[in-house]
Amino acid sequence: MDELARRFETDRPHLRAVAQRMLGSAAEADDAVQEAWLRLSRSDTSEVSNLTGWLTTVVSRVCLDMLRSRAARREDSGEAPEAPAAEQTHPESEALLADAMGPALLVVLDTLTPAERLAFVLHDMFAVPFPEIAEIAGSSPAAARQLASRARRKVQGRDAEEDRARSRTVVEAFLAASRSGDFAALLALLDPEVVLRADAAAVGFGANSLLRGAAAVAETFSGRAQHAEPALLDGEAGLVWAPGGTARVAFAFIIVDGRITGIEQIADPADLGGMEVRVLGS
Repeated sequence: MDELARRFETDRPHLRAVAQRMLGSAAEADDAVQEAWLRLSRSDTSEVSNLTGWLTTVVSRVCLDMLRSRAARREDSGEAPEAPAAEQTHPESEALLADAMGPALLVVLDTLTPAERLAFVLHDMFAVPFPEIAEIAGSSPAAARQLASRARRKVQGRDAEEDRARSRTVVEAFLAASRSGDFAALLALLDPEVVLRADAAAVGFGANSLLRGAAAVAETFSGRAQHAEPALLDGEAGLVWAPGGTARVAFAFIIVDGRITGIEQIADPADLGGMEVRVLGS
């Protein structure tokens, strides 16, 4: 138990950061982290190879339950969200959270549904892949991706059509640079910390499961994507390889302030089948 407690304390700052961003409250985050410890202490984790990932999943599920309970109380009362009672707040922690995320973002996050908030926080803030988010939310990876996309649009506060047009311009520029092997143009379009993830089916086609950094991602795409076509994936700008008109591989993009911060390479037939794919042609 001492070793388990030591491991938990090592992960506590990460778990608290996840919980605070999910819940927007330092006091509730502490409760969620404590519940994660109780579940860990009652579980057999001898076969768990990634304890940090396991704990992140547990604390995320606890937070999701808390968010759903909070939403249900609001619906029953018909009242607007209330601030936590003064005796339950941690003023210094709440101030640090507001500084880290920005007061405006905290307000917008409160307008999201519990599932949208889960998907946005885990994926966009902590780079948790959609299959893991789907397992937590009890949905498909495609549905988790849609949740994050809707949340992102709300957070960015942009008109949906205008946002799609901007994203499509970036994706089409990425495709053109990839086809022509313009390494410098690819670097300009990619965020320095961009993350490229591929699902197991895409890895089976020869893709790397995970790449980080603009140089590595640009090198992967430079001179390639000759047969990829622009597409809308669940209404969002992306790319697809669709020989014979059937989508075999999709590339979903996360774009922030005109730069690509994430690319998801999806080849799992079930995920592709659950995705609305509209090929636009190049």
